[in-house]
Amino acid sequence: MAAAEHGEKDRETQGLGGEEGEEEMESEEEERGDGSPEGTGQSSSDEEDEKENEAEIQRLEEQLSINAFDYNCHVDLIKLLRQEGELDRLRRARQKMSELFPLTEEIWLDWLKDEMKIAEDDSSREAVYELFEKAVKDYICPEIWLEYAQYSIGGMGEEGGIAKVRSIFERALTAVGLHMTKGSTIWDAYREFENAILGTIQPLPGTIPSAEQQQMLNTQLERIHTLFKRQLSVSLLDMGSTYAEYEEWSEEPISENVNQTYKKAIQQVEKYKPYEEALLAAETPKLAEYQAYIDFEMKEGDPARIQLIFERALAENCLVPDLWARYTQYLDRRLKMKELVLGAHDRAVRNCPWTVGLWKSYILALERHCVDHGTITETFEKALNAGFIQATDYVEIWQSYLDYLRRRVDFTKDSSKELEELRAAFVRALDYLKQEVEERFSESGDPSCSIMQNWARIEARHCNNMQKARELWDSIMTKGNSKFANMWLEYYNLERAHGDIQHCRKALHRAVQCTVDYPEHVCDVLLSLERIEGSLEEWDAAVLKTETRLSRVNEQRAKAAEKQAILARQEEEKAEQRKKSRAEKKAKKPKKAKTGDKRKAEDEDEDDEEWGEEAEQPSKKHRGEEQSEDVEAEEMETETGLFGRSTSSTGQSESKQKLPATKEQPKIFHNPNKDNITVFVSNLPYSLSDPEQQLRNVFSGCGDISQVRVVFTNKGTFRGYCYVEFTEEKSALDALKMDRHELNGRPMYVSPCVDKNKNPNFKVFKYSTALEKHKLFVSGLPFTCTKEELEEVFKEHGTIKEIRLVTNRAGKPKGLAYVEYENEAQASQAVIKLDGTNFKDHTIQVAISNPPLRRQQDSQEASRSAMSMVPRQAYGARGKGRTQVALLPRSLHRQNTTGTTKTENGTPQTPEASSGAEGEPRKMSNADFARMLLRK
Repeated sequence: MAAAEHGEKDRETQGLGGEEGEEEMESEEEERGDGSPEGTGQSSSDEEDEKENEAEIQRLEEQLSINAFDYNCHVDLIKLLRQEGELDRLRRARQKMSELFPLTEEIWLDWLKDEMKIAEDDSSREAVYELFEKAVKDYICPEIWLEYAQYSIGGMGEEGGIAKVRSIFERALTAVGLHMTKGSTIWDAYREFENAILGTIQPLPGTIPSAEQQQMLNTQLERIHTLFKRQLSVSLLDMGSTYAEYEEWSEEPISENVNQTYKKAIQQVEKYKPYEEALLAAETPKLAEYQAYIDFEMKEGDPARIQLIFERALAENCLVPDLWARYTQYLDRRLKMKELVLGAHDRAVRNCPWTVGLWKSYILALERHCVDHGTITETFEKALNAGFIQATDYVEIWQSYLDYLRRRVDFTKDSSKELEELRAAFVRALDYLKQEVEERFSESGDPSCSIMQNWARIEARHCNNMQKARELWDSIMTKGNSKFANMWLEYYNLERAHGDIQHCRKALHRAVQCTVDYPEHVCDVLLSLERIEGSLEEWDAAVLKTETRLSRVNEQRAKAAEKQAILARQEEEKAEQRKKSRAEKKAKKPKKAKTGDKRKAEDEDEDDEEWGEEAEQPSKKHRGEEQSEDVEAEEMETETGLFGRSTSSTGQSESKQKLPATKEQPKIFHNPNKDNITVFVSNLPYSLSDPEQQLRNVFSGCGDISQVRVVFTNKGTFRGYCYVEFTEEKSALDALKMDRHELNGRPMYVSPCVDKNKNPNFKVFKYSTALEKHKLFVSGLPFTCTKEELEEVFKEHGTIKEIRLVTNRAGKPKGLAYVEYENEAQASQAVIKLDGTNFKDHTIQVAISNPPLRRQQDSQEASRSAMSMVPRQAYGARGKGRTQVALLPRSLHRQNTTGTTKTENGTPQTPEASSGAEGEPRKMSNADFARMLLRK
């Protein structure tokens, strides 16, 4: 058997190897079939292909020298080198990739088959065995184990060869023998091997075996019987065929014990069948199906089966950090086997190096299993180079490492090597966050200085070094934390526990003076301290200080409230003046409005929002304060039931009489009890000929429509929005899914029917405004870009779930898009590959989706606590009205003049330089204007 295999191997290695070598020989013969002499060389096209491939190989190698963690680049390089037959370079490329990442089953099988073809002597066979050992550690794959066992059969003729084959088969059964669909292949191969051994020791026909031969024969038969019994006790698919094969092979009837275990296994198969069928029917990567299977196995509680289903799931979802986290947590808490646990943690961080939680768990596992200090430090250094995507991730990994170093220190000693190492690590951590992290993210990720706080606690509690702790807290307060009450109270509690009363009193006095957010709380703590510890003089000083401070705070709040009230009254007066002015103009000069004019004006003046638009309902002004009260009254007149008002001005009635007669619109009273079965539809084209019928056609697929309430002006023109009332709530929910559906070239906005007068904080914005690591924000796109073109570019880096092109209310593109991948690994890879690349003559920017805060949000939140008694000024959907014209160009308004701000969507917002050499022009007084006019 071994000789036959070697002969086959020799034939395969005459070319490049196997089928590839035969194909090359056949192609060469075809080229020489026309009578051309042998060895005339390849055609020019082949030479050009080789040059192109070599250039691509060099480019990929150069790219990997810059970013060694580019997974796709490794895969592309290996494919090209295998295609070119560069065996040495191919081996080096595979080795480099395997050092950084666990390799997939396909990559390992290709590598193993290539190495097996050229393995001739014993030393090269040992190298292949070592390669197999690496392969089976990356993932639990039945195919790799089967290949390993079959390859080892080729060396069974060597000393101890049969024992080695059996050992590999036993390990394979332990690893994948419980695999419901593929485990039987290992069992069958093992039995075939033992049957082959049995065939070699069978006595020749007509001969009587010796006692020794008979013993060997009985032993071998017992081995095969045992294999059959073991397999029939394991729940595997198609067990019936194995049972039938055993009946046919065995000369004796199958025992009752075997039948009972077989029946139990069959019953277990019925339990697992629905989950296996769900996996067979699902499409890759089958994550939801695997999660359900894992939950089932966790309830059953068999550790071997739980481990196997996790490994099966990870083989197809190796880039899902949550799955790795769940698996490693199970191993940490339940199995606690060092080699198994640490191997899983190592594979987890190699697959998902950007996930800080996996690195933290790995460091804890290394410490838990008493791994040497050098290995843990080396793992931490790898984590620092893993390329986290948030500044806070670096704070977390530093904190985990510092916690580990702190646990190594024996604080009963005044000084030790471990203590000095801990202090040096704290210094390095602060420098790293200040230099490396701030340079990359424009923030340290630790605004509250948690690392310095922990250092101060250690110095105070364990080292009795309050002087160092106070120095650290002094540095913390100088970093902008002195205005927060909680920071002062943290310092106060530290002094109270490990310091002295004098420093406690000093800290609280400073806190009363500096605290901005909760001065009353700090004042209460100071008075409580003096009530327990202070003398009469100290009590009087504390009362005087707190009363003075609170009096000043109340004065400031009152002034701010008064100023806000004045501004509110001024805005109301301006709105009233605009209302009167427009009413007078309408009364004097009625003008017939064209259907599309208003829509055009709105579109031109629309303030682009990067993160989409919210559909506004009529109870909220559409364009800030630009629409006067009389215009809103027109809306209310037609939809009278919503607000219960139906009045019109004399001027409006006169203008109506001059216009051609239009069909009087029925007044439909709004029933708020039906809001749950009603949707509000806006941003519709004014030019719809029959809005009610067209909307019935659009929403007919959602369910039975009770009525469509179309809103018209008093002149009978369509206002661009309406209410669609269904007979069932489920139909209304289905209708909400049609938000942004195009109607006559415009995206219509579909939102719940909510009275915003009663719910002023209600917002309709279906997209997330938080950090989404699996979603990309793409800017700089040409306006002609389509979803299909964008998908063609981005699908090379992962499975795309959704692509959304951002448009304005008129449906026109803004040059922005969102690309959502299945997981954050694919999204990170796409950022690395595509950011700054050229797309249709445009340089595009690609970043992880991290929306900026909505406008006015910060200012509103800041004023809410200090001026809660001031009535809030209600602005429209886009802030202040357009009638407050700003003569400064809008682009200059948007410039940030306070310095670099936090990066959002991958684009740092930096102050722009002045357009002129002299900077901003000086404001002109009345006298300046007079002199300018006199010169003319």
